[in-house]
Amino acid sequence: MSLTDLPLLFGAGFAAGVVGYVTGLASLISYPALLLAGLSPITANVTNTVALVASGIGSFAKSGRVLVVDDGGRSLAREGLIALAGGAVGAAILLLSPDKIFVFVVPYLVALASIALLAQPRLRARVGEAVSHRGWWAAGIFVVSIYGGYFGAGAGVMFVALAMVLTDLPLWRATLLKSALLGIANAVAAVGFLIFADVHVGAAVAMGAGCLLGGWAGPPVVARLPATPLRIGIGLGGLGLAVWLAIGG
Repeated sequence: MSLTDLPLLFGAGFAAGVVGYVTGLASLISYPALLLAGLSPITANVTNTVALVASGIGSFAKSGRVLVVDDGGRSLAREGLIALAGGAVGAAILLLSPDKIFVFVVPYLVALASIALLAQPRLRARVGEAVSHRGWWAAGIFVVSIYGGYFGAGAGVMFVALAMVLTDLPLWRATLLKSALLGIANAVAAVGFLIFADVHVGAAVAMGAGCLLGGWAGPPVVARLPATPLRIGIGLGGLGLAVWLAIGG
């Protein structure tokens, strides 16, 4: 990687911050940009996780107060602890396990989440509007956070899909919650990667600066977009990401 790659990474980070908040597909932009800059897949993966922490910070700084108004932040605190635990487990898997099976199933997980998001109205009708699904929601946070700490591409789509099916949150709020929980999972994984993995610090700083600005700019964009076309766009984008990952992206 050379100094000429830094503007590219900053721009990719900004785009990833905006796109990641709006659609949950930040890694569709940031991960390939790191590969294009000459980083190996593993180094690009851990560097990407570190950089994307800034996107969550930017998003939460812009509109995170919405999440703590209703119950003083108690739900967010509980869900954040679950995401933290999941992110730590995912990072540990990446650092300690040579097994490639998890990577093999990643495209299928992303595709499944995307299909669930596209079918959300029917799925929501089947599970019932008035039934509490807190246990399943908590389990889903933990599982998706493990994936987020391990690799992360498409984790945002998974979070939004779960929130839309298992909670009564509107799409804009599910999107904001996704950014907060994924940011927590990324943050704990990033700490582990910075200590134990081969993070390219220069690339992470350049991309992270762009992600911070992009994440800050994302909430106003979502607030002005209609829910149904946005949900369909996220789902179709997730399917595209699944295909890209399946063919060796």
